[in-house]
Amino acid sequence: MAELPEVGEALGEGSFVTAALEGCRLAGNRLNLDVYPDGCRQFLELFEKRREEMAQVEFLRLNCNETLIDSTLGSLPVLKCLKSLVLKGGHAQDEFGACQQGSLTTLPEDFGSLLCLTHLDLSFNSFSRLPSCVTNLASLRVLLVCHNSLVELPEDFGQLSKLTFFSAMKNQLRDLPRSIGELAVLQRLDLSENALQSLPDEIGCLYNCMELDLSGNQLMRVPDSLANLQSLQQLRLHSNLLVTVPASLASLPNLSRLDLQNNRLRSIPPEIQHSPFVHLRGNPLGEPEIPLQSGNCISELGRVFLVPSEDSFTVTSDGCKVILACGIQFYFPPGAATTSLTIHFQTLSPDPQWVKLRHHDILLSEVLELRPHGIVFQQEVQIWMPYASPQTLREREVVVRTFNGQSWSDLQTKVERRGKPKKHMACCSIPHFSWFLVVSRLVENKCSVPSEGTLLFSTVDPSIKVTFPPGVTEETRSVTLQVCVHVKTKTQALVLLAGPLLCLSQNSTVDFLRPVKIQLPLPPGVTGLTLNRSRLHLLHGNLQAQTWDDITNQVVLEFTHLYVRFEVTHFSWYWLWYTTKTYVGGIARKVYERLRLYQVNFIALQRKKDPEQVLLQCVPKNKVDPVLGKLHDRYQGPEPSDIVELFEGEQFFAAFERGINIDADRPDCVDGRISFIFYSHLKNMKEIYVTAEVDRKGQAVRGQVSFYRGERKGPDSHWLATLPIKLPKLKSHSGDHSEPKNGFSLPPLNLGNAETGYLTQANLLGIAGRIGADWQTIGLNLGLPYQQIERIGYNHREDLDSQILNMLFSWAQQNSEDHNCVEKLITAMKESGRQDIADEIETVIELGRQKYRASIRRVAWLPGKLPTNPHATICHGRWGAPAGL
Repeated sequence: MAELPEVGEALGEGSFVTAALEGCRLAGNRLNLDVYPDGCRQFLELFEKRREEMAQVEFLRLNCNETLIDSTLGSLPVLKCLKSLVLKGGHAQDEFGACQQGSLTTLPEDFGSLLCLTHLDLSFNSFSRLPSCVTNLASLRVLLVCHNSLVELPEDFGQLSKLTFFSAMKNQLRDLPRSIGELAVLQRLDLSENALQSLPDEIGCLYNCMELDLSGNQLMRVPDSLANLQSLQQLRLHSNLLVTVPASLASLPNLSRLDLQNNRLRSIPPEIQHSPFVHLRGNPLGEPEIPLQSGNCISELGRVFLVPSEDSFTVTSDGCKVILACGIQFYFPPGAATTSLTIHFQTLSPDPQWVKLRHHDILLSEVLELRPHGIVFQQEVQIWMPYASPQTLREREVVVRTFNGQSWSDLQTKVERRGKPKKHMACCSIPHFSWFLVVSRLVENKCSVPSEGTLLFSTVDPSIKVTFPPGVTEETRSVTLQVCVHVKTKTQALVLLAGPLLCLSQNSTVDFLRPVKIQLPLPPGVTGLTLNRSRLHLLHGNLQAQTWDDITNQVVLEFTHLYVRFEVTHFSWYWLWYTTKTYVGGIARKVYERLRLYQVNFIALQRKKDPEQVLLQCVPKNKVDPVLGKLHDRYQGPEPSDIVELFEGEQFFAAFERGINIDADRPDCVDGRISFIFYSHLKNMKEIYVTAEVDRKGQAVRGQVSFYRGERKGPDSHWLATLPIKLPKLKSHSGDHSEPKNGFSLPPLNLGNAETGYLTQANLLGIAGRIGADWQTIGLNLGLPYQQIERIGYNHREDLDSQILNMLFSWAQQNSEDHNCVEKLITAMKESGRQDIADEIETVIELGRQKYRASIRRVAWLPGKLPTNPHATICHGRWGAPAGL
């Protein structure tokens, strides 16, 4: 809703009468179809059946990812009263979740006859040139062409003399027409993330311009005429190639922000350098200029520092170094990209159904996604990814793992410490983009086995050796060896001694032609001179089947003072035990699981300012105190749970009991259960809202949150921990009504009627708590005038809750006598994309109907003899108890 002031002022209030046709909502001068998957077809049907009414429409939005969009465009010139038109793509996603561009590449020639049009949004489409008919829209005040493929603007662009806001962000513009200086009333101009190399001097004629964004281009200088923009308040020039800036920019009287970050400025005028509103981070200030040579170091390239709100950057053939706000760094050498290229990025929480960890892997970072997927560079690009340091490095190694859309593979990785303070960074070189994460794995020792044979030993424990004799294979094979050193404290309770766990694998499914000899150290405290051979067991592991077989009697064991040797023809996991147990298969499975477990504590804290907002977290036991210390100022709650053991990547759940429910408006909430995935080095944390079905007006509600594995119907062993929760009592709704700090009084409303069910004031308060930032869209779909929504937003501009309450209760007061008001509220929620709230309202209303019918049957009322107090049958909704009960 960033353009709401312009849109609202352009459209005016208008009158609203509702009429429905096959899911379309024609409300006076508004027709909103962009939330429907088949909106264009419905528009065409509506246009055919109600052409005269359609000609009066002033506000229209359509989805440009639909196949009928071209046919629909032919009907638009008939809408002579149209003031606001939104033709956006981006409503569909590809297989990787990225937004797909709309199909529009041009507009009909008679499109320029829409002389009343003041607001036009063509974002997320496929325009390479702006259609000439657009410059004929003489009344146009707002023009948005973001996320297209524009390479130029028409020479007569200055004909749009009433334009106040123009955004061409994320296109491919190389230059600007001189006529841009004719936009005398332009106030906001956004040309960020294009390919601009120069600006015309005429840009200094935009005397009313207050915001100018030229960031993410290829500008080496800006014209001195920018100093003529006396109204300018914000000038963004970051992430360009600037080597100089005019000193006169510091004298602009209204300038409050001059962003020059991430350029090539080695020196700047003193007037600019000492101004408090100038931002210069990421420039080589004071550094001597060194001629660029072959193999030049990274520091001589353009450097780009991105802020947390940015999700893309531009790479040119000159190369650059990019540092993201999260600490991830890139180095694009000169020539890596042949043309200017925009790179999009995001960090994702790992999904265990997608991120497949191997045995004994530890996840050390989130997933980094880089788009476009599969793009190939002329030279390898370097990536530095920060990671959480594993507990030990001797037995493990850090690698960057990448996903190509089909499978995961490990990259050759170097480990460094960079920055101030020093951070652990994993560095790798890549030829193309996809998904990346950092893991800690068991050290891998590899070798190629030729027909002549060879020797492979472990760098973790050099006494572990594998000897390949001559003739062991006909073709060269690649063999990998990994060792998991046994932790003694994990197995003492089982009265056994165990050696290192050995994993051998190869790139072939064919057994070796000759036996391969393996040497393992005897378990600690056991020697070849004193051991009792009846107590020694050699175990063979099949981790896919999760079984361990005792193969002691199937191989010939040779003993020395410190080692045991044996021969095998195929590879898997091998483990040497010394124990009095006669059957060790089941015990080995339990011991192996314990080697992979983490000891954790569960935490449940309530926000001090809003106790219904509960923070749930699962923390390794050594991190509990630091985490609680950081949260102490904002949260309070019970002591952490007792120690519980979890696997890396294990799924567990949380549910609230005894009158407290989880707010179900979450994709990870199923049947009242919140799903978690435990990763030892990531934040296993979620913040949710809880509601109570019981009446909390009289006393505080006490409940609990329980953590468990698997289904809730399982045995008690599946339960992990339980922590108490205490919700405050509600203020009384009788007598004087609740009075927010802004002075807005909430009226005692009951919307609907006894037969169809009521929505009470408590229900409306619950709905308000769930709306969030969508309140403006919902208000528009409820029929509130634009000016009223603007006024509410302005009067309570620093308090989102007050904005929502004022919008919702203002509408409720105006419609309290309308018997269809509840249905209107449900429809508005659906049109605003809030099907979740619409479903909950319908549930509340249906429960009210059932209770009403039940009450009639209970006292045997006859038709026409209704109770004198129909409010007594109001339902208890999820959002609280009804007034009057």
